Amino acid sequence: MAIELLTQKAGPQISKYIYGQFSEHLGNGIYGSLYVGEDSDIPNVNGMRSDVVDALKQIHVPVLRWPGGLFADTYHWQDGIGQKDSRKKIVNTNWGDVTENNHFGTHEYFELLRQLGADAYINANIGSGTVQEMAEWVEYMTMPGESPMANLRRKNGRENPWRLKFFGIGNESWGGGGNMRPEYYSDVYRQYQTFLPQYDKDHPIYKVACGPNEDDYNWTDTVMRYAGQYLDGISLHYYTLPTGTWGQNKGDATGFPEAEWDSTMTRAKHMDELITKHSTIMDRYDPDHNVDLIVDEWGTWFNVEKGTNPGFLHQQNTIRDAMVAAINLNIFHKHADRVHMANIAQMVNVLQAMILTKGDKMIKTPTYYVFDMYQKHMDADLVEGVGQVPKNVTYTASQKDGELTISICNYDAHEAVDTQFSGLAKFTEVDSAKIITADKLDAHNTFDDPDKVVEKTYTGAKFANGELTLALPAKSVVSVTLK
Repeated sequence: MAIELLTQKAGPQISKYIYGQFSEHLGNGIYGSLYVGEDSDIPNVNGMRSDVVDALKQIHVPVLRWPGGLFADTYHWQDGIGQKDSRKKIVNTNWGDVTENNHFGTHEYFELLRQLGADAYINANIGSGTVQEMAEWVEYMTMPGESPMANLRRKNGRENPWRLKFFGIGNESWGGGGNMRPEYYSDVYRQYQTFLPQYDKDHPIYKVACGPNEDDYNWTDTVMRYAGQYLDGISLHYYTLPTGTWGQNKGDATGFPEAEWDSTMTRAKHMDELITKHSTIMDRYDPDHNVDLIVDEWGTWFNVEKGTNPGFLHQQNTIRDAMVAAINLNIFHKHADRVHMANIAQMVNVLQAMILTKGDKMIKTPTYYVFDMYQKHMDADLVEGVGQVPKNVTYTASQKDGELTISICNYDAHEAVDTQFSGLAKFTEVDSAKIITADKLDAHNTFDDPDKVVEKTYTGAKFANGELTLALPAKSVVSVTLK
């Protein structure tokens, strides 16, 4: 039986910000990968590594969350401005106890955004910072006129203010961001947001509250009850762990048993239940959906690669990660009426990364290619479907500019499947078709073999009489656009 796509029915818009990224001061997530410094032998523009920036520009990164993560609640922004040789060196107590020189700070972050064409999402320090420190940082970044912090910005070489699109008040305040109770955090949030200056009245800063860890539904209920009227979005953090435990063994990124392929898929799909239940709680206090759910940390979390610093969270990225990316993106699309932004953790070299670097070498991961294939869903209108979806298959469909894009994932480890879509009479031809697939459960790209798992032209689509039939190999993600 075919899945009938309801192309005549207007669905919610899939926000481009669902394709957001996250870069924390963690391991090699910034230094040596995004930022190499102006004096590096690695080609760069104003210190930003050119090959990495060029690759990220191809997937049109819409927003980049920074500086954390746990690092945000130990970060004092004035340590990262001014002449680089006079910036304070700090110890990153959250991630490996390494010393960093603060050469990547506010100015460098906005320069990276400029090169990427991305919007800003900054997390404030409420764990070890103060209300005044937060307010002065926002003044430094966004005040157009005469003020102490605006003048300091000009002294440091930036005349005009930057545009600050999103601002997070706290990160994981239920844990490493302060071990707060939800009642206490709600009051802290209310206090901080009161003193968040809004200098650009035409573009007010979008305020994100720290939301729950996974299935902490009481946190969502409490924060929405006491602070819901003061926020624009509330965050959710959920990571896919194949073993389901935060203990010593989270499962390896490669060489894993088939049972961990299956458990990874099951735990990735759990995102749907989490969003559904948290959204239901939000509906009690916000039935008109004025407050968004922001999934600003998600992705796979495995054991670190052997021989690497345990605090650097460096892991390989395989065809299994591509499945997890597709499953989650399809879920976010399904909940487009509530989910406005998501930020995969993390962009380069950390956890489920888009890109891995080693010295002057760079490779794109299978996850990168999923993000590339799904680009046409950005700011498109969701298309709902009716009909039986085959086992171990998940899909999404959207319309924009007269085109229909269907992206479908067969995450079965072994079995191929054919899937049909109907209701497509107003379209005349296949405009483009891409696939990512592999033979082995842990197929991945390396610096010696960077093209093991890449996006390729897909030839398994048959389109006639308003019906599209797709032959889906096992372990595959396919994206087809009709016009």
